[in-house]
Amino acid sequence: MTDATALAAAIADGRVNAQDVMAASLARMREVPGAISLVLSEPEALALAKDAALGPFSGVPFLVKDLGSIARGLKQSAGSAAIGKRIEASKTDSNLIALFRSAGLMPFGLSSVPEVGLALSTEPEGQPPATNPFDSSRTPGGSSGGAAAAVASGIVAIAHATDAAGSIRVPAACCGLWGLKPSRGVSPMGPDYNNWLMGIASELVLARSLRDVKTALNCVATTDGRMTPRVAVVLPDMCDDTQINATLAAAKVLEAAGCIIQDGPPSSPSDTYLSRPMSLIRMILAAALHEGLTATGVPDDELPPLLRAARVEGAALTGTDLFGASRDIMQMSDLILGFFDDADAILMPVLSGPPPKLGASPMDHTDLDVHFLKMEAMAPNAAWANVAGLPALAFPAGFENGLPVGAQLIGRPNTDTALLEFAQPLAHMIDIPFPHPIAGLPA
Repeated sequence: MTDATALAAAIADGRVNAQDVMAASLARMREVPGAISLVLSEPEALALAKDAALGPFSGVPFLVKDLGSIARGLKQSAGSAAIGKRIEASKTDSNLIALFRSAGLMPFGLSSVPEVGLALSTEPEGQPPATNPFDSSRTPGGSSGGAAAAVASGIVAIAHATDAAGSIRVPAACCGLWGLKPSRGVSPMGPDYNNWLMGIASELVLARSLRDVKTALNCVATTDGRMTPRVAVVLPDMCDDTQINATLAAAKVLEAAGCIIQDGPPSSPSDTYLSRPMSLIRMILAAALHEGLTATGVPDDELPPLLRAARVEGAALTGTDLFGASRDIMQMSDLILGFFDDADAILMPVLSGPPPKLGASPMDHTDLDVHFLKMEAMAPNAAWANVAGLPALAFPAGFENGLPVGAQLIGRPNTDTALLEFAQPLAHMIDIPFPHPIAGLPA
């Protein structure tokens, strides 16, 4: 298997040294414009390789997302040039990045994101877009699109990612990767909690294998929930035949492994439990955008029109609005948890169709309704897991017309470890033909 675990083993066995691996990542990075927004100097990056901690990923190069948990020496600007020129590089690691570093990972750069993460495509203004390694005319997803492009194109074997409305799972599906959105509160988000977002956001990694995701989770948290082999299949009306067939193929794999497969709740776009979660996420993101941009001192004239509109919407929210939203989150969580009355996991597609073409989610307009409808249409039901705080594992379930096809397993809260074990039969369901090997991994 070619993944971060294999790369760490090659370093430990002396088949390659960590500095050569880092040099290979730096060289590969130059061939993939748009995936990385900031990188340490070559001497600084190579110095990391000398000091990598002993752990399961010792010596493996690592990218931190340019949004979410912060890493020392890297200036995180959330994909915004306006923010970038008003802040300095962090002097410390956040709790999550410190744990990743203790596992032997070497954070040498930041993966690119759409501006302030407000899109499911990664095309920040003034920077080259992140492109899908399987088809450069298409998006690798967002907002962890740079991370997904970097892993799928072989710059790194594993990368940090975050998910507030599908931003781990969408890029995983676009690029044939594995990615877990952990349960609410499972991944450490201190000491600043800048990406907490009222509990809708979680952070972990994108990787080429299930075992890498398992190891990453074990490095930062453990959960003790249990699961029984009952799986409810949900097929949203918006999904095309390719997404549905890949999900049904995954159901057959689980059934062959002894799971009980059954129909899940109906999934029509008119259902409240579909439309309301995304509207709540929109409110939270608008409030966070207004608060963050104001604290940083970014003026409106340095923002694209869509972000200006979101900022205005956030500024108009009252404390009463947000208090009501916190109650609505709990009401929606209770409704969504009812889906698990007769099942311990939900199996469903991630995307409604293939990864969209670049330019499909522009920020040069002010119509927030259109923008968020596009997000929901691209990744129907993704918001369930965020609003209800559920663990959701995206995995490769097919490969059609030269593009990966993803599906996801969603579990009860705090069953993250059990969910990854439950997914083991899916680990060899499909062999994704990545267009480039992992940089530095011996053949």
